[in-house]
Amino acid sequence: MTPNSASAAPSRRSFLASTAVAAAAVAGGMPLLAACGGSDSGSREGTTSGKNLKKLLPAYVAGSVVTPDIPARNGSAVGFTGKLDLADLKTSVPKKLGKGGKVTVMSPFWGSPPKADNAYYRAMNDLIGVDVVWQNQDGNTYEQKLGAVLASSDVPDVVVVPGWNMTGKIPSAIIGKFADLGPYLSGDAVKKYPNLAAIPTDAWQRSVFGGKLRGLPMPSQYVTSIVPLYRKDLFDKEGYEVPRSADEFTALAKEITNAKAKRWACLDMKWTAFNIFGVLSGEEKSLGWNLVDGKLVYRIETDEYLEALEWTRKLFAAGYVHPDAELGKSNAADPGPKFAAGEFLIYNQDISQWWSRTAEQATQNPDFKIWGMDIFGHDGGNPTLWAKNPAGIFAFVNKKASESVIHEVLAVANVTAAPYGTKEYMLTNYGVEGTHYTVKDGVPTKTDQGNNEVSNAYVMIASPGATIAHPDFPDVAKGQVEWQQRMGAFTKKSSFYGMQITEPSRYTNLSNDFEQLEDDIVRGRKKTSDMQQAVSDWKSKGGDKLRDWYQKILDENGSTAAH
Repeated sequence: MTPNSASAAPSRRSFLASTAVAAAAVAGGMPLLAACGGSDSGSREGTTSGKNLKKLLPAYVAGSVVTPDIPARNGSAVGFTGKLDLADLKTSVPKKLGKGGKVTVMSPFWGSPPKADNAYYRAMNDLIGVDVVWQNQDGNTYEQKLGAVLASSDVPDVVVVPGWNMTGKIPSAIIGKFADLGPYLSGDAVKKYPNLAAIPTDAWQRSVFGGKLRGLPMPSQYVTSIVPLYRKDLFDKEGYEVPRSADEFTALAKEITNAKAKRWACLDMKWTAFNIFGVLSGEEKSLGWNLVDGKLVYRIETDEYLEALEWTRKLFAAGYVHPDAELGKSNAADPGPKFAAGEFLIYNQDISQWWSRTAEQATQNPDFKIWGMDIFGHDGGNPTLWAKNPAGIFAFVNKKASESVIHEVLAVANVTAAPYGTKEYMLTNYGVEGTHYTVKDGVPTKTDQGNNEVSNAYVMIASPGATIAHPDFPDVAKGQVEWQQRMGAFTKKSSFYGMQITEPSRYTNLSNDFEQLEDDIVRGRKKTSDMQQAVSDWKSKGGDKLRDWYQKILDENGSTAAH
């Protein structure tokens, strides 16, 4: 596990939320993410940066087909708050770029995959002009399947690899098995595919593996996706003020909690604690390193890390945390029903739950209102937040694929990366009107067939820049984007932000046990001194050598971070 699943754990949820199957996917829950890392070949470790990197990146040409209601700012998504008018949808791909070829795609899938020849797949393939054949694999066991396929000689034309599956030998297999897309996309070449040209440069930078542009990215905003969500309706009713410091939060938690009345303040707030105390990101190993006074420091070595755990431990020790959180790991169970019942009033989770909880309760509980608290600095000042990486899922093309197959794959990607408000986006994310969804009062609603067939498929090939659009709850969409913009103003980029880094395999498991230790400490099963000992062991078992390894990358490439 990554030493902090703070942003990591829900990023499958946030990804799935972006595919218009949010309610089902988020409610279903996903397992925690595995660590990223490791390669087997010394020459395949490290990263690509500086001048070499610039030569590989596609030119950025902002899309002009659709104008968002709320433009991106401070690393936020773009936002759309208007009702959907199908008659007003724009066309971003005026002519088919596909030439009728066949492309096989292996991709993770959560839930039951639809039959191969379904109406959604047929409509998409017809629009693109490519016969895409899906080899869907169970997303929960995808890593094992991925390892087996990449070790074989029978690799499909396209393989989707989420960042959380880049463990063990998979990073070196990516470099060994997949094609260089640079000749088709680097510089001005990308302009043949306008929707790909509109993908933010940071996301392409993350798609460079082993010195070549190999991945087609699924971009995301770089602002933290972990929001302290709270019952605004009950806060208003009881007169509770949203806290602005760690002490105010603790005082509020005491005021809310009444165990006899089956009401507690919150769930495990560890992920928010890391943010309010300014702890470096744990979403990926490389993000946890930062240059401080000329020396690279890892997140677990900092005073802030221990302070965040200690503050969270005190919430548990005082009895302010719902008993369910005592039992489980950080928020592993679905918090929805007990949150709706008012058994606890605050929890931290992926930003997608702001909308999905609203949608779940809209008819049965009209007074219910969930909102996101701004993250505060622990001392009441501004917070110090750390950027997460701007892309986390990638599609790769088989190295043995012919040039014609590569062109077909890019034709698919140019359609799936179409922005919200276009016909291509609507088909990719919702399917065929009347068959897969209906529109009432400007709000699209999936039919049963839509829920079955239009689910984590084509969006896996490539997607547009991060977008938030909820025509059913425009105030939530506005709230989410504006929250990201406010938090983005306090977000810094650590030294290796945006770099695609493969750690040497000898360090792959070095920090695996920290997440469990964190959970034991906040629940009072272990002491802070146990963490200090674990950090000391980490240093001697390879942490200090790993620091030197990262320092070498910094010396050779410089930092991409702009502070």
